[in-house]
Amino acid sequence: MNWRQESAGGLIGKILIIVAHPNLKKSRANRLIVDSLRARDGVTIHELYEKYPNFHIDVAHEKRLLLEHDTLVFQQPFYWYSMPALLKQWEDDVLEIGFAYGPGGTQLKGKKFQLSLTAGGPKEAYCAEGYNNFTVDALIAPYRQTANLCGLVWQPPLILHSAIKASDDVVTAHVQSVHQRILELQQ
Repeated sequence: MNWRQESAGGLIGKILIIVAHPNLKKSRANRLIVDSLRARDGVTIHELYEKYPNFHIDVAHEKRLLLEHDTLVFQQPFYWYSMPALLKQWEDDVLEIGFAYGPGGTQLKGKKFQLSLTAGGPKEAYCAEGYNNFTVDALIAPYRQTANLCGLVWQPPLILHSAIKASDDVVTAHVQSVHQRILELQQ
């Protein structure tokens, strides 16, 4: 494992937060989550849309980042029941056979994977009776299978529902939940 520093409680695992929001400045919830984690020891914030505005991903650089960290976090809005386009491009380009999966593809095995989503719809919309017809667990199955294929250790997802309409208190509570999970992942 990679360790950034030692704290009073022991070693701190390194966490890579892949931020995939096409307009982070306009996203209250995602921006607050990301900004609140910027100064945290052992956390690397990696904003894909800032680094690759033309979608030309430096695959070697991205692989190095993955190898340098113990935990991978996707921080993103839940767009059309999936991920924003650049994150999908990143996934397609970086998680290659022989690196992330398949013969010789064990580079990510044992690293933790955390999904942190902001969703526009309320929690009750994500069920058979809701207007989205499926649970969030059903809709994020491709993320879970990708983690499984790559040997990543799946963590329960963090989801802020009704993110656009959420009160400041609700967003603040969610940010605190994300901080708590990051702390747990660093242990």
